Order: sequence, then structure tokens, then C-alpha cells
Amino acid sequence: MTSVGSVNGLAKTAGTAVLPKRFHTKVDVRWSDMDVFQHINHARMVTLLEEARIPWLFEGDRPTAGLRSGCVLADLHVRYKGQLRHEDTPLDIAMWVEQLRAVDFTVGYEVRANGTALDSPPAVIATTQLAAFDIDTQRLRRLTDAERDYLAQWKQD
Repeated sequence: MTSVGSVNGLAKTAGTAVLPKRFHTKVDVRWSDMDVFQHINHARMVTLLEEARIPWLFEGDRPTAGLRSGCVLADLHVRYKGQLRHEDTPLDIAMWVEQLRAVDFTVGYEVRANGTALDSPPAVIATTQLAAFDIDTQRLRRLTDAERDYLAQWKQD
């Protein structure tokens, strides 16, 4: 279901591409994700981005799994470069960390139709800023060392 590696943002070393580390996952498009113009509705695209980051950050034994009990979305930007439709399912969503700070981090996204080459332009480019949050105190909290170390592995410079 998931793999690592992308072609966008690549560097070349002696004619060989060095791929940045990105988390890739496939997310199915539901019929209800479509709008009257037969492409994915904006609000549904935001939901699909959320579904993509769950296996990367919140499932299983990931060091960031603790964020399940306290993580808030602080900022969101979505840019559409092309249309995505139901027949493009499952979408290929690549994610990485753009910025990592004491209490928050920014996730970058590239969304492509199923079967689209990774070196082709994405149909959607997005970012979300996520902040660690303590539900009991209703305040932001610092990321733990384990959370920061895991997120730092995905940081793109």
C-alpha cells in the first residue's frame, strides 16, 4: 500500500537521480467525492488528504501515533493544477515534512491520478500545518524527541 521515493524535487549526481524521501499512499475516490462538474469537490479533497496522512503519522507503532489523541490543523493551503475525477482512483498521494518546529510541523502533498508517472506534474499541491495539542490542558504541547526524530526523517530541504 505504501512506498517511499519520488521524482519531483530530485537532485542529480553524476547523471543519477537522488530521490527525496516521501511517503506514498493510495487513497480511493468515492462516488460521493464528486461534485456537479464531475471532479473531486474541494472539501472532499481536504478529506482525502487527511485520509492519506493517517497511515503515515497515526497508525500502528509510528512514533507519531501519540498525536492521535491531540493534534490540531492550524493552516491549510490547496492549489489545483488539474482536475481529478472518480476514474482516477486510487489517487497517489506523496507526503513529506516541509517545516519542523517545537510544537508544529508542515506537511507537503502532491496528488496524482492513479497510474500517472511520478515525474509528471501533480494535479494537486497542498500543505497542512499540524500542531501537537494536549486535550487535557487545552494547550499546544512540544513534540516529543521521538516524534521530532521520526518527522525529521521526512524533512525536505
